[in-house]
Amino acid sequence: MARYYSANEYFKSIYNEKIYKISLDGGMSCPNRVNGTSGCIFCSEGGSGEFAIKYNGNIKEEIDDAINLVKNKKATKFIAYFQSYTNTFAPISYLRDLFYKAIEDDRIVGLSIATRPDSISDECIELLKELNTKKKVFIELGLQTSNDNTSIVIKRGYLSKKYLEITKKLRDSGINVITHLIIGLPGETIEDLINSINFINNNTDGVKLHLLYILKNTELENMYKRGEYTPLLVDEYIKLLGVSIKHLNPSIVVHRITGDPPKKLLVEPTWSKDKKHVLNTINKYFNDNNIVQGQLFNQ
Repeated sequence: MARYYSANEYFKSIYNEKIYKISLDGGMSCPNRVNGTSGCIFCSEGGSGEFAIKYNGNIKEEIDDAINLVKNKKATKFIAYFQSYTNTFAPISYLRDLFYKAIEDDRIVGLSIATRPDSISDECIELLKELNTKKKVFIELGLQTSNDNTSIVIKRGYLSKKYLEITKKLRDSGINVITHLIIGLPGETIEDLINSINFINNNTDGVKLHLLYILKNTELENMYKRGEYTPLLVDEYIKLLGVSIKHLNPSIVVHRITGDPPKKLLVEPTWSKDKKHVLNTINKYFNDNNIVQGQLFNQ
């Protein structure tokens, strides 16, 4: 039986075939990195876009290169995933040109745009509404936690009420919202995690549940070296993931259940390098413990 509402199931229901996301770089930075700041404590120099084709000023070439990288997947339709940094942190004219050029490609059936709630203006939402009439638009928001005290520790840079304000505007405009949450943030308890799940349960269409991993040259690595942060063991992560799935609204699409760290930059936890083994272990735990999405929803 299906233990959770997977992205694969969802995409097949709306596109009637296998869809693959290709990671792109829109050439933007992040409001959390201006004026000499270094961004969130876990974010690498690549802005969490290490798997994206690097920006070269020609998005059509980027798409060709990205599709060529995944040609063995045998997909013919793709979602253009603007992954690196904050992909609405630019003038509207720039965003309009970039996104329209991306959806001109017949192979591209949708746009997935990774960004932050504090970088989405009303003018931007109007552009997204317009784009959504051409190809389906997904907005991925890096909430990470609903706990504003934790948000200060991780240097997120905005309050959780901003997330609520923007998700309402986006969803009222017909835009699909995918929320990122991180399991294992410094100082967080299981209660904090459940609170974050409950916080998004009626405010998002999809979720990505990430493992917190330590990358080289980040503030989190410095905290780890000072003994201020201990990464989760695999069993700890999987149990917390199970709790998350059980409390998650069953109508929310689960786009990710773990992290996918760049191995060259990974410091800890090293167990996360073997993604296939991790996913198999998660599936076994879910089956053995009868974990089903939503079984504790609203409890």
